[in-house]
Amino acid sequence: MDQINDMESTGISEENLRPEENEENEDNEEDEMISDQLVQEEESWKGPELEDDYEEEARTDSNDALEGGEEEGEKGEHLDSIGQPSREGSEQPKTQRIKKTMNYADRVRVLNLRRNLNQLDNLAKEKEMIIRKTREELDACHSHIDSLTNQQRVVESEIEREKEAGNSAAVFRLQAMHRRVCVELGNEKDLESKITAMLNESLLEMWKIEIEQGNFSELRNQIKQDEEYLDQQNQMQAAERLQNQKNRTLQLNQRWLAMERKIQKARDDYDHRLSKALEDAQRNHEKAVRFLKKSLGRIRDKEANQEQKNQEYMQKRMETVLSLKNNISSNRDFDIGKTYKKKMILINAFYSINYCKLVGVSEHLKDFFTVHFDPPGPMSSGMSCEVGVTFKPMINQDLEGEVTFLSQIGSFSIPLKCSTKKCVLALDKELIDFGTHVVGETISRTITLTNCGALGTRFQLRKAADTTHTAMGQHTVTAPPSIDKAVFVCAPVVETTTGNKKDSNFSMGRFTGDKETVSLNRSEEVIHHTPLPDNFEQLDNLASDTDIIGESLQVLSAERPPGQQSREEVLEITVGKVSEGDIGPFSSVKLQIMFTPAVPGAVQADFKITFDNPDCKPLSFSVTAVSVAVPVWVPNPNVDLKICMYDRLYQDCIIIQSRAKSALRLKFEVCKELANHMELLPKTGYIQAHSSFSVQLKFLPRHSLREDARKYFDVKTRVLEVPMTVMVSDQSKPVEFTVHAIVTTSDLEIRPTEVDFGFCSIYEAVQTTITLTNKAILPQEFGFVELPEFVEIQPNDGFGMLLPLEQLQLDIIFKAQRAKEYSFELTCKTEINREFKLSCKAVGVHPPLELSHTLVQFSATALNDVSTANIFVINNHVSVNQFTHSVPRVGKGEVAPVGPTSFQFLVPEDSPITIMPCVGTVLPGKKCMLEVSFRPVLCDQLIRLEAVHLLCQAAEAKAQMERKARELELQRRKEEALLTRKDGKRPSSILSISQISKHTRPFQPPNPEDISPDSEEYIAAHLSLIRSFANHFDKYVIPCLIACGDIDEKKGTENLHYNPYFTLYLELHCPSVAPALMVTSNNGRTVFNFGDVGVGHTVKKEVKLHNISQEQLVLGYSFLNPFGSFTVLNPFWTLEEGESRNLLISFCPEENTPYFEMLEIRSGKFTLTLTLTGQGVIPSISCSVEGDVFNMGYVLAKETATATFKIENTSNLTLKYNILLDSLSPSREREQPKIPPFLASPGKADVVGTQNYNGLSVFSVSPVEGTITFKKCQEFTITFSPDHESLYYSDCIHILIFGKETIRVIQLKGAARNHIMFVEGGDPLDVPIESLAVTTSMAEEASKAESGKSTNSILLNLECVQSETFVIPATRELRVGAIRSTQFASKKNVEFNWENMQLLQLKGFTVDPVKGSVERGQTKPINVSWVPPAGSNPNQPVTGSAILNVKGDIKEVYSVYFMGRIVTK
Repeated sequence: MDQINDMESTGISEENLRPEENEENEDNEEDEMISDQLVQEEESWKGPELEDDYEEEARTDSNDALEGGEEEGEKGEHLDSIGQPSREGSEQPKTQRIKKTMNYADRVRVLNLRRNLNQLDNLAKEKEMIIRKTREELDACHSHIDSLTNQQRVVESEIEREKEAGNSAAVFRLQAMHRRVCVELGNEKDLESKITAMLNESLLEMWKIEIEQGNFSELRNQIKQDEEYLDQQNQMQAAERLQNQKNRTLQLNQRWLAMERKIQKARDDYDHRLSKALEDAQRNHEKAVRFLKKSLGRIRDKEANQEQKNQEYMQKRMETVLSLKNNISSNRDFDIGKTYKKKMILINAFYSINYCKLVGVSEHLKDFFTVHFDPPGPMSSGMSCEVGVTFKPMINQDLEGEVTFLSQIGSFSIPLKCSTKKCVLALDKELIDFGTHVVGETISRTITLTNCGALGTRFQLRKAADTTHTAMGQHTVTAPPSIDKAVFVCAPVVETTTGNKKDSNFSMGRFTGDKETVSLNRSEEVIHHTPLPDNFEQLDNLASDTDIIGESLQVLSAERPPGQQSREEVLEITVGKVSEGDIGPFSSVKLQIMFTPAVPGAVQADFKITFDNPDCKPLSFSVTAVSVAVPVWVPNPNVDLKICMYDRLYQDCIIIQSRAKSALRLKFEVCKELANHMELLPKTGYIQAHSSFSVQLKFLPRHSLREDARKYFDVKTRVLEVPMTVMVSDQSKPVEFTVHAIVTTSDLEIRPTEVDFGFCSIYEAVQTTITLTNKAILPQEFGFVELPEFVEIQPNDGFGMLLPLEQLQLDIIFKAQRAKEYSFELTCKTEINREFKLSCKAVGVHPPLELSHTLVQFSATALNDVSTANIFVINNHVSVNQFTHSVPRVGKGEVAPVGPTSFQFLVPEDSPITIMPCVGTVLPGKKCMLEVSFRPVLCDQLIRLEAVHLLCQAAEAKAQMERKARELELQRRKEEALLTRKDGKRPSSILSISQISKHTRPFQPPNPEDISPDSEEYIAAHLSLIRSFANHFDKYVIPCLIACGDIDEKKGTENLHYNPYFTLYLELHCPSVAPALMVTSNNGRTVFNFGDVGVGHTVKKEVKLHNISQEQLVLGYSFLNPFGSFTVLNPFWTLEEGESRNLLISFCPEENTPYFEMLEIRSGKFTLTLTLTGQGVIPSISCSVEGDVFNMGYVLAKETATATFKIENTSNLTLKYNILLDSLSPSREREQPKIPPFLASPGKADVVGTQNYNGLSVFSVSPVEGTITFKKCQEFTITFSPDHESLYYSDCIHILIFGKETIRVIQLKGAARNHIMFVEGGDPLDVPIESLAVTTSMAEEASKAESGKSTNSILLNLECVQSETFVIPATRELRVGAIRSTQFASKKNVEFNWENMQLLQLKGFTVDPVKGSVERGQTKPINVSWVPPAGSNPNQPVTGSAILNVKGDIKEVYSVYFMGRIVTK
């Protein structure tokens, strides 16, 4: 449509000049006005501002060229009407001027002139566009006026006809229509005049612009030459720089080779030294390994012994716990008919969430027990719930069973035990030891009989009949007499069965263990029990005391002569007043035993208590006593000094008793081995009759104790056992007692013995760990005192208490205050004022750079969010004067130079930390700001493992469903088999579930590395981890290397050398939390790539946002570039809990460039950042059709011909195309009727030519739409199907991309003949438009068919170029062709020949060949040339004619007219 309007608009000025006289006058007046305006505005009109000096130079060059041209007087050297010089005249001056080197001002001038000329060209293009649009509007106005005029004429004719018919109503209606049409016609004519005036004005301005362009045509040529010279000059300068760079590169390569040789030599030296050092290290290592093996052997032995003790200790504790575990619910001494309730607490001891379900009670207890349990649901680890048990006894019988529960990890049960009323009798002692007494005294002891049951009975206390002195080893001795809580149990209350072994225990609150009972023989007749002590240390002491008593009794038994008979104990050990009686329920009875020694010696008696209740077993106990006749004795023969430390004084008082009737002299002696360690004061003394004497014992163990008293001191157990002697006058046997002590050291061991902190920055604190070991078996308090101000010890500031043999790790924190060498000692004091020293040394380092913050604590950051913090790297080193301020140095080394100092942060790979910039240089007295970013993301390996876990869960669920389906199928088959068996038929075999499962392939979990990041499993795992993400905390320590110098001044590949002692450290605390908002589209990624998009086209993407928080989110958005290509189309401001919404973002590029923007979606403290990227691409294609015309050639009418062409996508994006034909355009019918193209402006033709009579399209294209990917081709097929003969079949193809941009236009042409031969060439004698009506009668067609021939005319115009010196012959070409067709398969080739050629040859016309033949599907050219004969008049054309006969299926005669003209050059 646009092309049709363009062709019609070229004749506007001619159409405006109508043949009427008034219009001609108006045009003449208008021309005169235009010429006057041109004259008046010639001086006032100015184009773009040009440089005056450049114009003068151009004029000077033009004048020089004019003068040179006048002197030479050559032809063609003249000025045109505007004063432009000829080309040849101006060539010499220009060459001379251009040879000068252009400076900066010349370049600026050329650029300014080029810009101004471009502005003038753009202005001309805009004016041309305005004129073209105005002409299109004028054409449309003319078309409307013509249609209104036709309509007016039709209405007037209808009015006349209706008037004649006398139809007044129709006349009035038509008159109203006529008035309306007249009004519209008047309005259109007014609009026509306005548009014409606008067009004339635009033409006037266009003429002025063209005049200005003509004025500057010479200047344009000069600028073009200057630009070419400037390009040459730039190329020369670039070549020169390139050569300099190559020379520089060659020098650098030579230096690099020299440096490589030096480095290689240094590397060889280093390798030699390294190999030697490795050999020395290997030898030292072997020595260290030998010593280490020995040390480790001793340590392992020590640890094995300790481990064995710990296991024994833990085994005892476990036995204690197990004895209490199953006694959860018991009921003793119940009465029939009463109701008892008991509450228990169940605790989840599992390490994760657990569930609990009540299964029931034992079958035989369902009539007596009722369990009340409300399932609590999921229970976390450590949580508890209550269980109520109601017991209503109906029979007088012991009941025992259990309550069963089911948990997530299995079933468990609680024992239920209920006992009837019983007699539970026990004694508080098993052994009564009267001790040592002098003959003649009477001593009494009591023993308590206790009934813990609810049933009473009668008892009798009798002496055992078989008691003898030799039977002492037949009983079991328990706790000594000092333990008053020892009891006997006559009947077990609860029995706990483990395998085939049964242990008898107390009910809840009692404890039984082997530690409390010490047996003097292997008899298993009675088992004794004691309550659980408060702690296990008392338990150990209890056992040790029992051992001592047992040993004493064994000694006494061993001292007795084997054949000595026991004397009668009736006179010495007797029962008190109470020997029998009744004992009620829950009561006790005290029984008295009397000892009256008669002769010195040891006495033992066994007693038995019997009961009337047959269910109660007899209880037995033993009584021992010793009678002596010595007047002086020590009441406490064993003096226990407990645990003593070396070099510490310990004292005790020893009491000596006398039963003598007179005073006795005492002398105290210490063995000589302990003379330097122990002393008794006084050495001698007198004890009065029936009185006591006190002796002071002093014990000061020294480190030589183990050497001096080897006989009495056990090095392994550190136990000292020393016998002491008291000599009594007039007594042959001395009094002996024993001093016991455990001697331990008071040393504290500090490892290591010396601490070297190394090189420590004054901006950092260095920490090391020491181990403080208590070598004593006593706890010791310690403290580090008088610490320097630059040292700190933690925890508790270096104070605390060490338990026996305990090791404690302490952190020593050293912070250097200035650059120097430190050497100091730390003092650790104990409570006994012992001091232990720790030597320390360090080197203080003052780095040349300083961090404003060494610790950055980020706020809680959500996944995929970013938290940033700004810190500074400061260079305060501006002077090397060490007397005014501290200067950067290492210890007492050289001062760092003042100057630029570079830094580099070594950020770990795959860490969520980013430091920008991580490398830089800081000048003295300046600082550099750094941005530290923390962006937490999920680990890729973690996502892959989660994906495997989800796949396994899905596979397990699928397998379970399949298993259920198989079970249902198996059940169905069983039912069918049962029915079949009932019908008497033989059932088919049924596979079991296990047999079916054999054919099922087990699921194999995939390898996490094989999961693709774009897979659905990976995406689901990523979203699952985000939803279940728990708060996490990470800490990073980033080192910062420092080097003196500027990184921009380093040479080539040379690196700056950093000082490792100047390294700074940045500590980052990074807490990460789960996000409140997440992206569920785009595989959960926040980077949205719109890809390659054509310039001017729009692509939209949806971003699905999901609120995974527990609250409503109020959203805010960051501003996108208002002049950018990304736009948010539907911003929403709230998102409810669990809600998901789509955010629509569009991308419309305007240039061929990449685009990048960040969109932040803010909600409270959380920010979701979306990265938007895209590439603007200018669509481009490559078409196989050369030119704009695709000619299908000649085809027989009513036959079809096809041809193909290809289009290649040369752009970087996929193109969506549409193929449109002008003949099928919907707007084509609206444009009819119109002036035929051959009557319109010259040079304008309609692209849609002859069409078929049948209404079908002549041309068709396939495919008509589709896409072409990058660097791919698409082949199109054009079908030409004419239904009648015509030489002017044509159409136009428009190739559109993305539905709106026409990227290529191809005109289709073709011709159709009714016969197989054709002749083409020559000048047109008719118009290329034919009527759709049939213009040839049937009679004419029949006559042509009968005659077998038809006559056609061809005109050939030949122009011969002739000058005074040469003549160029005129040549033309005709082509005779034969159409290949199946309709005339039997016909021969096409033949042609010329007639009447003699007269043409005389007039200078030559035809070659004169005759010939053409094969099917081929064309043959006929060359026609003309040379004018001598004496030909140039002003008169030479004409002639000839006959061309063409014979095919019919014979055609062509009258060829030749016209030759002479053109003078």
